[in-house]
Amino acid sequence: MKLSARDARDWIAKPRGDAPGTLIHGADAMRVALKRQELVANIAGPDAEEEMRITRIQGSDLRRDKALLADAVRAQGFFPGPRVALVEEATAQVGDPILASLADWRPGDAHVVVTAGTLKPASALRKGFESHRHAVAIAVYDDPPDRAEIERWIAEAEIPDPDRDALAMLTALAAEMGPGDFRQVLGKIGLYMHGTPGPTGAADVAACAPGSTEADLDDVLHAAADGRTAEIAPILTRLEAQGAQPVQLSIAAMRHFRLLHQAASDPGGAGAGIGRLRPPVYGPRRDALLRQAQRLGMYRLEEAIEILTDTDLTLRSAARVPQMALVERTLIRLSMMGRR
Repeated sequence: MKLSARDARDWIAKPRGDAPGTLIHGADAMRVALKRQELVANIAGPDAEEEMRITRIQGSDLRRDKALLADAVRAQGFFPGPRVALVEEATAQVGDPILASLADWRPGDAHVVVTAGTLKPASALRKGFESHRHAVAIAVYDDPPDRAEIERWIAEAEIPDPDRDALAMLTALAAEMGPGDFRQVLGKIGLYMHGTPGPTGAADVAACAPGSTEADLDDVLHAAADGRTAEIAPILTRLEAQGAQPVQLSIAAMRHFRLLHQAASDPGGAGAGIGRLRPPVYGPRRDALLRQAQRLGMYRLEEAIEILTDTDLTLRSAARVPQMALVERTLIRLSMMGRR
């Protein structure tokens, strides 16, 4: 079965004991790992690791020995309780033994949990889970967590009664940060507020949140695509201080502007093009990409890609040029394109 985001959240919170397996796949390894961690804990309980009721198998090991998973699914441990056979970093090469374990699964066997990177819809592994009557497939996208997920993480971090301003600030942080970093911030707030009856206010969140001087790579890309020329140099200065490399910035800019070009060149218009992006984009990021694609248009974006290609070739050549200055000049040129 293929689960929606809402159904996937419910499944991870209360997995069915009679289900043979769960596939969790997505481009962001951290997001996949967090979902896997929650699911395994909810299936096997908090003491499963100590009681040796979790068998971990790397995808590369399963490729060499295809019997590993079948043995782990049927094996009986010393301690009673639900068991999990976990296959991490699965690829197309190990689809057959995984699907065979699902077909041979019987009540009392270990629940098969499989994690993987991006899987195409035609992938045999993904299709096998999605078409199975009792196993499930969960796709994890790079979307900010929703309100219910944020509130659950807040409760797990034991943050006492966050008020409205604190919740709004945490929601904004969740949209800006990766899930792993965001949960670390929640852990810090929980420790900071330990022993305090609450409520938790915005000042308490600010005391534990990352400093505002930390520049995000996306900031400079959106500034260039939105035409906010004056913001580019200050953001690049902060990025350079954090150790960002010119080639890294060039690659990220190329990826961003190709995404915009893909949307802008769609026969149905930029809105339809944004809707066809995979993985899908939602919320503020979708609005920003749509606005940028409409502002620049297909032909200007083709020119932007040519400019970025020339910049990348120069950065990788033996030419002795001030590389960060070259990247800054390129981003400024791109930011001014929509004014012509």
